[in-house]
Amino acid sequence: MIKNLQQVFRDRFQKEPLVIGAPGRVNLIGEHTDYNNGFVLPGAVDKRIYVAIAPNNTDTVNVYANQFGESFSFSVNGIEPRTGWMNYLLGVSYHIQQKGKQIGGLDVLIDGDIPVGAGMSSSAALCSGYGFGLNEVFKLGLSRMDLAFIGQKTEHTFVGVKCGIMDQFASLHGREGHVMKLDCRSLEYEYIPFEFPDYKVVLVNSMVSHSLAGSEYNIRRQQCEEGVAILKKHYPDIATLRDVTPEQLLKHQEEMSPVVFDRCSYVVYEKERLLAGCEALKNNDLAKFGQLMYATHEGLSKKYAVSCTELDFLAERAQTIPGVVGARMMGGGFGGCTINIVNTDAVDNFKQTIQEAFNGLFKKIPDVYVTAIQDGTRVMA
Repeated sequence: MIKNLQQVFRDRFQKEPLVIGAPGRVNLIGEHTDYNNGFVLPGAVDKRIYVAIAPNNTDTVNVYANQFGESFSFSVNGIEPRTGWMNYLLGVSYHIQQKGKQIGGLDVLIDGDIPVGAGMSSSAALCSGYGFGLNEVFKLGLSRMDLAFIGQKTEHTFVGVKCGIMDQFASLHGREGHVMKLDCRSLEYEYIPFEFPDYKVVLVNSMVSHSLAGSEYNIRRQQCEEGVAILKKHYPDIATLRDVTPEQLLKHQEEMSPVVFDRCSYVVYEKERLLAGCEALKNNDLAKFGQLMYATHEGLSKKYAVSCTELDFLAERAQTIPGVVGARMMGGGFGGCTINIVNTDAVDNFKQTIQEAFNGLFKKIPDVYVTAIQDGTRVMA
């Protein structure tokens, strides 16, 4: 893809580009924990957004999206939000300027192989790749964490999505053969080995859009906050569910409604699962890690109530297929993908079996994406 991208860029702009590759991400465990200041465990994958970029000595940025055959231009002076995907580039340009950095005009070509709507965060990868490119071309001296915050601010202010920092962080900080234990409160992180050459990370798309995710997400946040308010009366030092132990939660179960208790219970035990999962990976115990993934799905489905019939079917069916060591729904819920860890030799059978089973019940053939854990955003050419 890179050679083709370079040629299209030369033909269009008559110059040589710098090519940046920014990966999508998966999150192995630690779902709905970020806004409770907990931990997440993402990894960058081998599906990327590619940004070919070169300065043009004007004050205009000319962008061509190769996948869609769309182009647009904007001045680096007086940037304001528009409608559509160009807001990601407008927002990154604007927030880099807000940090006191000078940027000039550019010619930009965008392409990629991250499946849209698969929950691998193609939007975060676009922000990361474009921001990284600006940083390289104009020698801005921004750190990877600076660029992650710029991507997050872009989502908040230009796109209108109040996302956490995980997606941008993972795209920029990925390391081959490792996942990243990110503390969403302190933003400290640790690379955890994930070196299992005989296994692949396989996503199966439920073919259900995340239509409920936004409104229900806000309700879950409110329910978590309600639980914290009750516990805070007894333990004033508690700021979020991150600070709550299982013992504290169980002691005050009677003071909460059953729904609020279930929501809090899921988050408190998910933190425990993530920490146990990190230890399992350090001990090279993939079987133990897989069991924790199954438990996470059960919690997301029954306690946090963010699954759907299709996701439950995929996660439960995966457990019966030889070569699968772990499976769960991934992401905000109400649609999207399951994430499965599958023995490399069993991937073809897994794909055929899960597609046939799903099609038999839901009359749709789900998309399956086979990925591996790779390095974060970098110069590719």
